[in-house]
This record gives sequence, structure tokens and C-alpha cells, in this order.
Amino acid sequence: MSSFPDTIAGEVTGELVIKKSRFITHARHVESVDEADAFIAEIRTRFWDARHNCTALIVGQTADAQRSNDDGEPSGTAGIPMLEVLRHRNVTDLCVVVTRYFGGILLGAGGLVRAYSSAVSETLDTATLVHRRLLNTYEIHTFHNESGRIEYFLRDWLAHHEGAWGEPVYTHRVTFSVSIPPEHEAELGAQLAAFTSGAGILDFVGSAVVDVPA
Repeated sequence: MSSFPDTIAGEVTGELVIKKSRFITHARHVESVDEADAFIAEIRTRFWDARHNCTALIVGQTADAQRSNDDGEPSGTAGIPMLEVLRHRNVTDLCVVVTRYFGGILLGAGGLVRAYSSAVSETLDTATLVHRRLLNTYEIHTFHNESGRIEYFLRDWLAHHEGAWGEPVYTHRVTFSVSIPPEHEAELGAQLAAFTSGAGILDFVGSAVVDVPA
């Protein structure tokens, strides 16, 4: 199966308190570097009184745009460790901001690296992961009196094969749209034909990278 780095759905937050310092993490799905920059600006405005708002982002279908910022922490103790967590998890289209309210106790370089890494990692543990796959899209045409049982069959099949369900189109007949890994075309085609006594046929529409719930 052709695959790409994963991403997350929506936004998640988390908070750690380490030696009286508060580390507040916001992680959001973004579609571009500009969108990531807008998110960073939003968090920095909201937490204007914090000592640091450190950032890391990875953007692009193949994770080609990567950036981090220590925002005043000692060089290499915040942004890069945050970015390494994203790289290790093989995710993209994701921006993370960790806000630190200093608690008066110095953590040292090693302590900062662990704190910022943990803040990002623990927050991402709560996120809804989304897989990205190169899928082929097919249409299946049927009559209204057969549409209910065929929809049930297709939805059940997709749930077990990392497929995606498209919005049906209802006219004088019903057109279902499904996206599946290319290597499963023969399997679905054969099972659909058997289920419909040969009436159900897969019409190829095209290929695209599709988000599939993990």
C-alpha cells in the first residue's frame, strides 16, 4: 500500500507542570506553512505574558517543510526536541506550540529537552490519528431498490480494508463512490460481482491521496 506521513484531526491541548514551570501544549492540523504561522501568532497573542512560546511544524504531503523555534530558550533545548518528536512519529501537516510559564527553578539543558519533548509527546498521545493513503476511487451504479443492501456491503468491506466512503449521488439511479488501495481492486470487484450476481461493476474514476481514520 502506498502511504504518506500521518496527520491528526483538529486540535489537541495538554499541560505539564515540572518544577513549578507550566508547559502548555497546543497541537493543530494545518494545511500550509502560512496556516501554521497564523496558528503560532494566535497562540502567542493568547499567551502574551508567558516567558516562552516555542514552536515546531512539519508541512507538506511528503513532510518537506520543517521548522522550529526555541523562542528564547537555550539553543537546541526546545524547538528541535519538539520537532524530533514529530519526525519520530512520522507526521505532517501539523504545528505544535509549547507555552512555558517559568516557575523560578532552572531545569538545565537536559531537563528542558525532556520537558519540551514530553509535553509534545503526551499531548499527541491524545490526538486522533489520521492515515494518508494513495487510493483509487471507483463508482458503483445501482437501482434504488438494491441500493440499501449494496451500501451495507460496501461500507462493511471498506471498514476492513482501510477504504474511504464517498457521498452517494441519487438521481434516477444511485451512484456510490469508494476509494480503496489499488491492490484491493481485484478483491473488491470479485466480491461485489458475487454479491450482486454480476450486476455490480467498479468504474475507475481516478487516484488521489485520501485521509483515512486510523
